[in-house]
Amino acid sequence: MSNFPNFRSPAVLLDHARHTMRFYHPRAIDPAGGLFHYFKDDGTVYDKTHRHLVSSTRYVFTYAMAYRHFQEPAYLDGLKQALRFLREAHRAPDGDGYAWMLDGGKVEDGTQHAYGQAFVLLAYAHATMAGLEEARPWIAETFELMERHFWDAEAGLYADEASQDWSVLSGYRGQNANMHSCEALQAAYQATGEKRYLERAYTIAQNITQRQAARCGGLIWEHYDAQWQPDWKFNIDDPENLFRPWGYQPGHFTEWAKLLVQLEARGAVLDKDLGWLLPTAERLFTVALEKGWDEMHGGVCYSLAPNLSVCDPHKYFWVQAESAAAAAMLAERTGKQEYWDWYQRLWEYSWTHMVDHKYGAWYRILDRENRKLSDEKSPAGKVDYHTMGACYDIVSVLGRDGHA
Repeated sequence: MSNFPNFRSPAVLLDHARHTMRFYHPRAIDPAGGLFHYFKDDGTVYDKTHRHLVSSTRYVFTYAMAYRHFQEPAYLDGLKQALRFLREAHRAPDGDGYAWMLDGGKVEDGTQHAYGQAFVLLAYAHATMAGLEEARPWIAETFELMERHFWDAEAGLYADEASQDWSVLSGYRGQNANMHSCEALQAAYQATGEKRYLERAYTIAQNITQRQAARCGGLIWEHYDAQWQPDWKFNIDDPENLFRPWGYQPGHFTEWAKLLVQLEARGAVLDKDLGWLLPTAERLFTVALEKGWDEMHGGVCYSLAPNLSVCDPHKYFWVQAESAAAAAMLAERTGKQEYWDWYQRLWEYSWTHMVDHKYGAWYRILDRENRKLSDEKSPAGKVDYHTMGACYDIVSVLGRDGHA
C-alpha cells in the first residue's frame, strides 16, 4: 500500500490527468490542421495523415476538460484546433452528417455512425462548457441530425449505422451507440440546461438497462437485430472487434453503472421514477466485478460469454478506468465500503500494470498475464479520453474547491 499514492486525493488524480495529458500535448498538434491520432509507447507518431471521428471528437473533450481544470492557454488553443477540425474536416459540406474516417483530408469512409455522432454531441457540449460559445448552437444541430436519421421512436432508442448519403439504414442495432448517446445527452443538459436532453438520456437508459436487459438474462447484451431482439452470434468470430465485440462487456456494465448514478443525481428535475437507477447500477457493477475480475493476475477482463464465463481475458485500459470511476460514484452514493475496496483494487492494478509512468498515458491492451500485445499505445479512438475522464469524474464526487 505504501508504494501507491492516495487515490482518494483529488490532487493526486488531477496530477495524473495532467501527466496523461502531457503525453498528447503538444506532440498531438498537427501544424497542418487537426491532431495526430496514432502514437507508439514513447510518443512517436506512426501515422500522420489518418483521422478517425472518434479520436477527433474525444480530443475536443480532453482539451476542454484540461482547460477547465488547469486553465492553461495552450489547452484552449488545442481545444479550438480540435473543434475546428471536427467542424471543417469531418462535417459534411451540407451539414448532413460526419465522415467516419479521413485520410490526407479526404473522406476514406463516409459511413454515418450514431456512435460517432454521439461523440460529436459530447464534443460540442464540452466545448461550450469550456467557454467556446460558438459551439452552443451546434449541440441542438447535432441532436436534430441524430433525431432525423437515427432515432427509432417506437423502440425509444437510436439505430446504429447508415450509408454516407443516408439512403440505406443498416439492420444492425447496438447498445454501445445508445450508451454513449446517454453520456452525451447528459453533457448537453449540463451545457444548456435544456430538460429535453436529460429526458432523452433517461429514456435511453431505461430502455437499454430495463427492457433490453430483460430480453438478455437481466444484463446488457451488445448486439440486436432491427426489431431490437438480441443477436447472440453477431461477431462471434470477431471477439476483439474495436467497437462491436462479441459477448457481455463488463466495462460497459460498469460504464452504465456510472451513467445511471449520474442520471439519478441530475434527475430531480424530471417527473420520472428514479427508484430503479441505483439498484440497476449496483447490480451491473457487482456482476461485472464478480464475473470479470481476474483473481490470479488482477484486472477486469474484456468479455463474458452468455453463460458469464470469461471468453476474452485481455485487459483493456478503458475497462479498468471506467470501473474505477463507477466504484467511486457508487461508494460516494451508497456509503458502502465494498465499493471503496474495489476502487482501491482497480487503481492498484492499473497503477502497476496499465499506467506508463515513464512516457505517460495508459497502455491500451494487455494479455491475461499483463503483458503488452504491441507498442501501439494510442491507435485511432483512444486518446485516453476514458482515463482522464475517469479522473475528472472521480474528482467530481470526491470534491475539490471550484471543481466539485
